[in-house]
Amino acid sequence: MARGSTRPTSRDVAQAAGVSQAAVSLVLGEKWRGRVSEATAARVREAARELGYRPNLAARNLRLGRTRTVLLVVPVLTTEFFAGVYTGAARVAADHGFGVVLYPSPEGIGPAPDPFASAQAALDGIIASSMAADALTAIRGDQLPLVMLDSDPTGSLGAATVNLDIADGTRQTAEHLLDLGHRRFLHLAADVPSWTFEVRARELAERVGTVPGTSVRTARAPITIEGALTATEAALSAPAPRPTALVCDDDKLAAGAYKAIRRLGLRIPDDISVTGVDDLALATAIDPELTTVRLDAELFGERGMEALLAVLEGRTPDGGDIPVELVVRGSTAPPATL
Repeated sequence: MARGSTRPTSRDVAQAAGVSQAAVSLVLGEKWRGRVSEATAARVREAARELGYRPNLAARNLRLGRTRTVLLVVPVLTTEFFAGVYTGAARVAADHGFGVVLYPSPEGIGPAPDPFASAQAALDGIIASSMAADALTAIRGDQLPLVMLDSDPTGSLGAATVNLDIADGTRQTAEHLLDLGHRRFLHLAADVPSWTFEVRARELAERVGTVPGTSVRTARAPITIEGALTATEAALSAPAPRPTALVCDDDKLAAGAYKAIRRLGLRIPDDISVTGVDDLALATAIDPELTTVRLDAELFGERGMEALLAVLEGRTPDGGDIPVELVVRGSTAPPATL
């Protein structure tokens, strides 16, 4: 096509790719599987890119009765982790002509004001964190195509679940500390009723319990630095033998624990080792740098969006939990001889 000011059309794409306009419509509408070959689909996408062709989504959506809009329900907007989840989901959504709207459910307890008069009329589907599941009822989102993140696969409301292998992350943490020689553990648990935190508590107790002479105490705290400080200070001041390892459900809890440990005149890791979960920027900002389980938030969001696209197309989403990795830094060491 001779390039000029005229906006390229689907006919131009069809001519450039050597296919019919119907094939262009199938490929760019993500309905080509089983109808045209992968090679043809790739040729159409390449032609569209070279010509700068963009389908008229508004017109097409009016015909299809779809908005190509997805809601991402998260507990909070102010955490680095959920920002990463959004970034990954939005990236995959944009590649398929979808937009993503964020819907916060503060601390996973209650939903924010409903942003839609009718979610069913305004949305094609929902991706929701398990900690924000209650928000779905308020917007009748449980009646839409749904993917649950960080949720029990056996009891999820959704047609699909996407999970990080948080159980393996907890096992990696426990094995690292046990190998260092720790036997007395304190679990600083997030005071949030959620499947993911139940998994962490269960896996820690089970893995540590396989080694004779070990113990695990639990202190609960809201996921705030002040809450973690208060809970840790109280737990470490108790008359029971002091734990040598503190396993935190979240990096923010670990940061609060650092403050409590120093307030009590103890040293990390000389007197007590500390671990976290997430590998936020915070983990390398505190001193010593935190040993923590790295979670790939962007990949988590990408997989969630890919799963929802599969549900919308009537396909079975890919299975398997997303691997996680324990990053060992300066906050863990063998316990001192007491």
